[in-house]
Amino acid sequence: MSNPPQKKPHRDYWRANLSLLAKLLSIWFMVSFGCSILWIDWLDQFSFYGFKLGFWFAHQGAILVFVVLIFVYAWRMKALDRQFDVADSDHHPEKTS
Repeated sequence: MSNPPQKKPHRDYWRANLSLLAKLLSIWFMVSFGCSILWIDWLDQFSFYGFKLGFWFAHQGAILVFVVLIFVYAWRMKALDRQFDVADSDHHPEKTS
């Protein structure tokens, strides 16, 4: 049998994780789909290092934003793990065979 008081922190942790994922995926969608497809004509009036900005987002910017979002996710999840007391300990017991 599961203990009800332990269920709520687990649910809150999962809800916070899903909320973070939704926010980061929304940013990724807006950059990859919005800047590369929907707003490309408007963005192409600007240049970035000699390239049209819409072109740059389609070929480089969306990938770079995705990599940054991976690091942001790892950083925020580490904070959530500490907040909900599910962080990995620094000391890992050695495996015994």
